[in-house]
Amino acid sequence: MFDVVEAWSNNWAWSLPLIVFTVLAHAFGLALIREQLVLPLSLTFGRHRSSFTLTVIIVPTVILITVLHGLEAGVWAVAYVALGARPEFSSAMLYSLNAMTTYGHAELYLAQHWRLMGAIEALNGMMLFGLTTAFLFGVLQRHWPAPGH
Repeated sequence: MFDVVEAWSNNWAWSLPLIVFTVLAHAFGLALIREQLVLPLSLTFGRHRSSFTLTVIIVPTVILITVLHGLEAGVWAVAYVALGARPEFSSAMLYSLNAMTTYGHAELYLAQHWRLMGAIEALNGMMLFGLTTAFLFGVLQRHWPAPGH
């Protein structure tokens, strides 16, 4: 029983700082995307709401957000390798993307005593995708083409 409690405690002890780090990184990344990409493009192309304006703004925004999610999954993957939960970075990255997106169809597993960490990463992924959804909603709401355009 003690081994299970210790393993689960270790899972939480490693996962909580990763959650805090990735949420802070995500918030900072979204703010940077807004300040350095969305706002300048809005000033340049956003005088009139049109499909063209929306496309010019949303395509690079989505690409950068995808990279941001990939970097955050990479942070978890590095932790998995460092902890011995996965043997090499490539499988750890695939596992991490599966966990973060809750896709979960790759036949990859963490070492037995680190499996709770994968479920915690899925929780982190839900938070990150929630922040992304709110951000994209704001961008779409501001730039959605007006009727008749």
